[in-house]
Amino acid sequence: MKMQQLLSYTRKAVDEYTMIQEGDHIAVGISGGKDSLTLLYAMHGLKRFYPRPFKLSAVTVDLGYSECDFSPVTRLCRELDVPYQIVKTDIARILFEERKESNPCSLCAKMRKGALNTAVKEMGCNKVAYAHHKDDIIETMLLSMLFEGRFYSFSPRSYLDRMELTVVRPMMFVEEADVIGFRNRYDLPVVTSRCPIDGFTKRQYAKELVSQLNHEHPGAKQRMFTAILNGRIDGWPERILQKKSR
Repeated sequence: MKMQQLLSYTRKAVDEYTMIQEGDHIAVGISGGKDSLTLLYAMHGLKRFYPRPFKLSAVTVDLGYSECDFSPVTRLCRELDVPYQIVKTDIARILFEERKESNPCSLCAKMRKGALNTAVKEMGCNKVAYAHHKDDIIETMLLSMLFEGRFYSFSPRSYLDRMELTVVRPMMFVEEADVIGFRNRYDLPVVTSRCPIDGFTKRQYAKELVSQLNHEHPGAKQRMFTAILNGRIDGWPERILQKKSR
């Protein structure tokens, strides 16, 4: 995927779900993975021409794995002239040494988001951009149906009352395969995950299941995504479709 296509998908999401207002200060949450680095490029590119001017920053929650080196991300943010902050935490130690969690994903996500959102507010931002893409949205829906018994996926835009912070997901129309292509084309400085259960989660199961369904029934993945967009899920904002010029 080329930069122009990435910006097109990002602009579509931002416009259709009103993710950006003039004067916003948006923080990109960067884990160091391919998704968040692609989002950083997307938001940096969008900032140059979007009709509603906004400020951009970036923040990483360091979970505490000693092998993780975020210096390549620091250099990238410097090159892009995006203010960048790394928040040091002991989340990994708490999960795997103190609590010895066998299924840590939910608690890890809660602690990580809490640290991220707190840092974002301290930086003076009113919005935070998460790097969830199209595949993430579909997989979340499938997990919700299988394990919670409800039709749900996270919203393109949501407001956190307690934090007075808006969460946006500008890459919701970007497929993971395109993210992989973008990473390879632009040689993104990916920081490899050191989580000991990475690749052995329920989300990985959902990812493989979606792939299997789409292989056996070509187009199934897109139909699931369309069902989500049209599903009137609680908490989702109204979608503003752009009129096509004749």
